[in-house]
Amino acid sequence: MDAGKRKEQFNIAYVHAMAAQAGLNPSQPMVDDDSIDIQLSGKGFTGLLRNPMVQLQLKCTSQDLVSGNVIKFPLSRKNFDDLRGNNVICPRYLVVLLVPEDDGLWVEHHASHMTLHNTCYWFSLRDYPSTSNNSSVTVEIPLTQRLTTTSLRHLLTLASNGESV
Repeated sequence: MDAGKRKEQFNIAYVHAMAAQAGLNPSQPMVDDDSIDIQLSGKGFTGLLRNPMVQLQLKCTSQDLVSGNVIKFPLSRKNFDDLRGNNVICPRYLVVLLVPEDDGLWVEHHASHMTLHNTCYWFSLRDYPSTSNNSSVTVEIPLTQRLTTTSLRHLLTLASNGESV
């Protein structure tokens, strides 16, 4: 499997692991024509919607894109247009997983556990204006927006309340 496909599969597994811990149900659209790789839904939420859902566009990179306190991520124009705007049924987020170039450093195995040595971040393009860029748009993802089990549940709680970031 080429490096890009390994990154894609590792990213899916990474988000699935957090979703499992958070008690969320991951699913994947059969066709990715709207820049959605994974949908996460939940039960037992008490907001306006009892079974909220968020949609995620996953990206994984080993490039050094951190500058100060942000990740300067180049996003394709298609993904940018698909993820922005508020005229969608459920909130959409860009999720960027940063990994080392050496895939041997992505996972560490121990006798009693396994460790994932990478960091993942989420970002909403909901309120971004349109752009005249033709091929890509660089978005700045704050390093404070780390994707964790807690932040996933928070995004679903917002969705349950009919809100998004």
